[in-house]
Amino acid sequence: MITLIGTGHVFDLSNAIISIFDEKNPDLICVELDKQRYNAIMIKQNNPDAFRNSRKNLPFIYKLLARFQDNMASEYGVSAGDEMLAAVNYARSHQLPVEFIDMNAQKLFTKMWKSMPFIEKFRLLFSGFGGLFVSKKRVEEELKNFQNDFDSYIEKIGEKFPTIKKTLIDQRNIYMVTKLEKLNEEFQTIAVCIGDGHIPGMSKLLDKRNIEHNIIRLADLRVPKNTDSSSGQFSINYKSI
Repeated sequence: MITLIGTGHVFDLSNAIISIFDEKNPDLICVELDKQRYNAIMIKQNNPDAFRNSRKNLPFIYKLLARFQDNMASEYGVSAGDEMLAAVNYARSHQLPVEFIDMNAQKLFTKMWKSMPFIEKFRLLFSGFGGLFVSKKRVEEELKNFQNDFDSYIEKIGEKFPTIKKTLIDQRNIYMVTKLEKLNEEFQTIAVCIGDGHIPGMSKLLDKRNIEHNIIRLADLRVPKNTDSSSGQFSINYKSI
């Protein structure tokens, strides 16, 4: 059985995720990271100066979107990616294997940027810079819109940012589900921490492959805190990836 856990990289979800792990008692924990991104999170936590130096050669758009994540995470009292780090630490403290199931983010962004038409680049840069100054209240409003009508939300992304939808959502969904399909042959119970925006697409792909699974949405993770819920890993206005 695979359990897909929808997270948001800017929220304080570590305790909620750990509670799910305790309940599900998985044989394997998977996270929406590649090894390079995981190493970057560890460097950021342990050596901030080295982390800042390492970001100098990253693609500009990657740094822009990461900047937004960092800004919003600080609004919620966490660092971007803390929930993924909590999942990895839980696995290691419980002597469980960990799988990094995502595509290499830097290569993905570089490829996406090169293939993106000029008008889409312009829209992305314009909305990306605006996102750096967006309020926490506006983010919560956007999260509600996502939760209320996911299909319409993704359709709007596809209309304005077709390259982004194809690269950052569709291709990654297929890639991660393909990895899960193989892992499912080896492990009986798998807990998967992924951005909530990937949940619907990955669930459909798992259904098509007749792979038994259940889902826990970001809205459910945030209920104990009495806050509004749900998040995509990419927002038309905010670009949280």
